[in-house]
Amino acid sequence: MSALNHSHAIPLKGAPGSPYTRKMIAILRYRQIPYRLIISGLFGAELEGLPKPKVELLPTFFLPDRSGELEAVVDSTPIIRRLEDDYTGRSVIPSHPVTAFLDYLLEDFADEWLTKAMFHYRWYYQADIDKAGATLPRWRGLTLTEEELAPLSDYIKNRQISRLYVVGSNDTTAPVIEDSYKRLLTLMSEHMNQSSFMFGERPAASDFGLYGQLTQLATFDPTPMAIAVDLATRVVAWVGVVEDLSGMNPQPDDWCDADNLSDSLRNLFVEVGRVYVPALLANAAAIESGAAEVETEIDGRPWVQKPFPYQAKCLQWLRQQFVALEAADRATLLEFLAGTGCERLFAKPVRA
Repeated sequence: MSALNHSHAIPLKGAPGSPYTRKMIAILRYRQIPYRLIISGLFGAELEGLPKPKVELLPTFFLPDRSGELEAVVDSTPIIRRLEDDYTGRSVIPSHPVTAFLDYLLEDFADEWLTKAMFHYRWYYQADIDKAGATLPRWRGLTLTEEELAPLSDYIKNRQISRLYVVGSNDTTAPVIEDSYKRLLTLMSEHMNQSSFMFGERPAASDFGLYGQLTQLATFDPTPMAIAVDLATRVVAWVGVVEDLSGMNPQPDDWCDADNLSDSLRNLFVEVGRVYVPALLANAAAIESGAAEVETEIDGRPWVQKPFPYQAKCLQWLRQQFVALEAADRATLLEFLAGTGCERLFAKPVRA
């Protein structure tokens, strides 16, 4: 049921190979929100008459502003919260403030750390490069001939390989990224022994964040897909299920108990604290000091990459979310996170 009088499906621009597009489409399906996916150039789908975003990112949603005019909106995490305000029922935000914060942190990990594995595997190994190079252009032109495909494929491959540095993928960091991916698969599979989703028996935003990246890692790109099949067929099956949860009937008590969180859930946050937290903190320190490179250790091994301003904002937003909690909820949260490494995120006071 909509909180507003939405008479039309939400238009959005996206692509099958975009993990964030897949994340948001799965949420729209689950929340039973009508949508219209535009893959530019395919089947006559065009963006004519729709506003242009300030930054070209996928997906781009076209949502009404306060005056009723459509505006181009990007960044999946705030879009999820906007849809929570605009549409009632089937929420993807856990009802308790503590689990809602943990969900926010785990979604951020999926969007900002697990995506490193997605981009790394796709453009680091030759088999993955070949498949992506042959497939991605055809998502915008199914009838392309081999002659038409070749220059498009070369352009995409060269551009994306040249951008590996953006996510920190290089010969030095590759073992850190790959080992983290393998551990995550195992930890998710172990958690699913007890729970169908990360925070109980209904999906939260972090489930869709993980799902989005895993649509590529576990079901498309050859190298990480083989790893997923070998280590965690349960997770591979889960990705297929999460794709369309429109027929699910979630109940309020399907969320896990915030006062009795499982060890298997905590183990997921040990992984967050092991790899993502040191990356966030080192990136923020590099940006604050004006350093040309982020140089630190992650998981006991060297990590080098270019500073990423957006992830400095992610850290700021996490800290703001933490400060916004009631004191009792902050105490409960810190007790759960103690020893995971995630508590380091909140050692520095947030500037007003």
